[in-house]
Amino acid sequence: MSVQLDVPVLAGSLVRLEPLTMEHAADLAAAAEEDRASYGFTLVPRGSEMRGYVATQLARRGLTPFAQVRVRDGKAVGCTGLWDPRSWPDRPALRAIEIGFTWLAASAQGSGINAEAKLLLLGYAFETLGVARVDLKTDARNHRCRRALERLGIGFEGVLRNWSMSWAPGEEGMLRDSAMFAVVASEWPAVRQSLMTRLASAGTPG
Repeated sequence: MSVQLDVPVLAGSLVRLEPLTMEHAADLAAAAEEDRASYGFTLVPRGSEMRGYVATQLARRGLTPFAQVRVRDGKAVGCTGLWDPRSWPDRPALRAIEIGFTWLAASAQGSGINAEAKLLLLGYAFETLGVARVDLKTDARNHRCRRALERLGIGFEGVLRNWSMSWAPGEEGMLRDSAMFAVVASEWPAVRQSLMTRLASAGTPG
């Protein structure tokens, strides 16, 4: 399967995941130009490149992209997506999907938005799409992202060498080692509770 999924707006108390459109580009351009220190291994365009980035994401086969809209001010402060949907070999129903192409403005990091966005996407994947597995991956050197996934209760499965394209500066066209994380359907209730507990803890980073 390589087409975009028909996913509605997914709304939480901190973040609203809206299907990405060019109307989000101005907010996202401002978001991307906040402190960029955490983007060393992540695909985040410069503000001047945002309209081209949005167009590329909308055209990317197998990606259903979202703008992460902060509820308190209605500003788009990052992106995420459901990526690489895989069907069962003998029927069209989905068996697995990935959460990917995720980034947040510096002002939205540590606010709970990341945790709630994962809760919304995982819930949609398991409870509406009925998948058996949701993947997440990051550059194996991105220890900040790896720690964040582990704090959310998402299991680390290992490192696949030369698995993905590198987004690190100066490594254009090169491959990276990818740290692989996943949640399977039997783990979802416990992960959901972990995410909800984290969101309920005042001041806990997301």
